[in-house]
Amino acid sequence: MKHDKLAIDGGVPAVTRPVPPMYPGGMRIGPEEEQAVLDVLRSKRLFRYYGPGDSPSRVEMLEKAFAAHLGVRRCVAVSSGTAALMGGLAGLGVGPGDEVIVPAYTWIATASAVVALGAVPILAEVDESLTLDPADVERKITPRTRAIAAVHMRGGPCRMDALLSLARRHDLHLIEDTAQANGGSYGGRKLGSLGDVGAFSLQFNKIITSGEGGLITTDDETIWKRALMYHDVIGGDRNGIPEEEILPGINLRMSELHGAVALVQLGKLDRIVGDMRRNKALLKASMDDLARRKGIRFRDEPDPEGDAGICLVFFVPAAERAQHIAAALKAEGLPASVIYSGRRDYHVYCDWAPILRQRSWAGGAPWAWHPPIEYSRDMCPRTLDLLQRAVHLDISPDLTDVHLEEMADGMAKVLSALL
Repeated sequence: MKHDKLAIDGGVPAVTRPVPPMYPGGMRIGPEEEQAVLDVLRSKRLFRYYGPGDSPSRVEMLEKAFAAHLGVRRCVAVSSGTAALMGGLAGLGVGPGDEVIVPAYTWIATASAVVALGAVPILAEVDESLTLDPADVERKITPRTRAIAAVHMRGGPCRMDALLSLARRHDLHLIEDTAQANGGSYGGRKLGSLGDVGAFSLQFNKIITSGEGGLITTDDETIWKRALMYHDVIGGDRNGIPEEEILPGINLRMSELHGAVALVQLGKLDRIVGDMRRNKALLKASMDDLARRKGIRFRDEPDPEGDAGICLVFFVPAAERAQHIAAALKAEGLPASVIYSGRRDYHVYCDWAPILRQRSWAGGAPWAWHPPIEYSRDMCPRTLDLLQRAVHLDISPDLTDVHLEEMADGMAKVLSALL
């Protein structure tokens, strides 16, 4: 360590130059995306289904390319990750009277999509992987349960073997929310291809991005047809689905401009994920000796080789200590935070006011159609305990070796002093 005095106490920060912002795909936007957008504009074909000439649809090209990348038969490109969740749930036939088990740690869109389909979200604890705890999922299954939402949170795969086994034993559907783990895998299979349906986001914070956008993936023809009809008000007629099978849809279509950018970004996905995995592995390895001496517990990784590598998370014994460590790391120039500090955060169930208070656009539905259910801010205590003790570091794909060396120095300074 170059300097032993912590920066938070007036010492010299370990990191001498700012780390890149955590927009993995966004920071790699370049001439290729610019050219793709210009090509669409010059063609004047901004709508996926038709235009003034005979130029190909970038959205259709994206769907085919992403399905091939994932190893699934079908993909539907939509306007957002939330739209992908809604379309995926509609594809599964989730609706009024149903329950869907969702983790207590996920972006609120996972639960909001369930409500939008008329079903009731049932909250389950996460474990040290920060994804669904299969044991608590099993405790939450009732005769009304229709599906499990497996959210691969912060780039980390869920315990898919256990969740898939639960789904099979109880005759349930499984939807993978892969918004934060695009490019990850489990057991050698791409995340989003293991369950009945996958939902992806292309919002700007995500691993690859088109600013907004989403993708629905499946091997099931019925799910695919239902998602097609849901995401386009005349999707059934447009895609040759027999009239007697057509269901009403809404418009959640992706534009050609978004499709063009996403198609270019898809070509960069493996490199981005590979760079993040490399950077995470190097930083984590630099902590091995310190972790053993200090008893540091890293986040569980159900499939370390499949982790997308976007963050490094470790747990400390108490929430107050986590806050102090995160503040000290930030002062050293590291992109550190505590996952849940008590401030409003829509990633954590206790801040989902519309869900906990059972408010909706339709006079209390879907809860009004359901036997009484109670939510509370302290209903998932294990989740809150883990998140308040979890120190989180962003791992940008654009970190240099100098960044990593200085970050390792900063970690050693802080953890040696504060643990």
